[in-house]
Amino acid sequence: MHIHILGICGTFMGGVAALAREAGHRVTGCDANVYPPMSDQLRALGIELIEGYGADQLGLKPDLFVIGNVVSRGNALMEAILDAGAAYTSGPQWLSEHVLQGRHVLAVAGTHGKTTTTSMLAWILEHAGLQPGFLVGGVPQNFGVSARLGSGNTFVIEADEYDTAFFDKRSKFVHYRPRTAILNNLEFDHADIFPDVAAIETQFHHLVRTVPASGRLVINAREESLQRVIGRGCWSEVVRFGNRKEEAGTWRARGEPHAFDVLRGSLAAARVEWALLGEHNQLNALAAIAAAEHVGVTPAQAAEALGSFRNVRRRLELVGEVNGIKVYDDFAHHPTAMRTTLDGLRRSIDDGRVLAVFEPRSNTMKLGTMKSLLPWALEEADLSICHAGGLGWDAHEALAPMGEQALVCDTIDKTVAAVKRHARPGDHVLVMSNGSFGGIHGKLLEALGKA
Repeated sequence: MHIHILGICGTFMGGVAALAREAGHRVTGCDANVYPPMSDQLRALGIELIEGYGADQLGLKPDLFVIGNVVSRGNALMEAILDAGAAYTSGPQWLSEHVLQGRHVLAVAGTHGKTTTTSMLAWILEHAGLQPGFLVGGVPQNFGVSARLGSGNTFVIEADEYDTAFFDKRSKFVHYRPRTAILNNLEFDHADIFPDVAAIETQFHHLVRTVPASGRLVINAREESLQRVIGRGCWSEVVRFGNRKEEAGTWRARGEPHAFDVLRGSLAAARVEWALLGEHNQLNALAAIAAAEHVGVTPAQAAEALGSFRNVRRRLELVGEVNGIKVYDDFAHHPTAMRTTLDGLRRSIDDGRVLAVFEPRSNTMKLGTMKSLLPWALEEADLSICHAGGLGWDAHEALAPMGEQALVCDTIDKTVAAVKRHARPGDHVLVMSNGSFGGIHGKLLEALGKA
């Protein structure tokens, strides 16, 4: 089969392309911006890439067009496809029919931690010899690739609640039909497509409806929103994790995030000792252990695997140190993720200040929906520096409650200059964005390295 993918350079669609190519299909694709590293990865797989969405691509005459959710009506190629009556489908639908069918799918859903927890779960199954397939919204360092078919019966997938395509407004994860599903957390996000948290809960309820009676739902016990989701109807085994108090059959941790006992009820089942930081990663680990048990991996085996787990890129990743100042990169962009990342860094350092450098780049943050939460998100930082270029709301006003603990800059160069002006040896500079942030990490290291 020849498939032509529209929006191929996105993390998810790039993963779909890699899986299709590995399965033996001829794959071509296009995107508005074809650039490294995704373009290099895809071309290395023998996938031809085209810049832009020209209607002339209809002349490729593929068997099927696979449409990414970045494509909307008015797109020249999409309009040509519709006019020609050519066959098309969405990425999640293609994946469901051609990769996931007949396999034990383990799906990881939640507002935060999907990529990390999916990577953990895939590594646990790999370490146990199950040779899983997987599709992750990042590159797990244990594997070096974001997607593979795998030779075993299991497939681990990051289950995104974002919409499927312009012609299918259901969440992507509704297509995956998991037998094991982790519901890690649920907060308001994606303000560009969801009016409120209740609308997101409805989509999670739809996901729950697809899990069979012999399946397992792994639920964060701390999230009231998830309890509401389960309260709307549940037909599968429910296993909870993260309880602060002992409760029969539930998974919890005892100890620090970097070294802790895994308890099921009152009984110690395993011990995790690893390099990851933060309580959020401790909870991610409990979820992955509980999900892996459903396919026969013991908690002890899972804990051993986590001891050698290497996180995906851009998760509190140290990118360099100059003149005694460390610069970190993290994908955090939702206020809760920013707060937990800062908390994880603060817990891991003995001394020194933390400087938070961030840009409100996600669609939700650009809309200003959560601007009031920024002071709360940044509490653990000694100084926060916001790159506010292009925002439609006043970052100075949003950060005013922080007083002198917050600065606002309208360009990246001014942001770099502000960090250079305030940073001193022993400081930890944490850069948070869900984009490339204009290459600010390298610019910071260069500027901080100059006298």
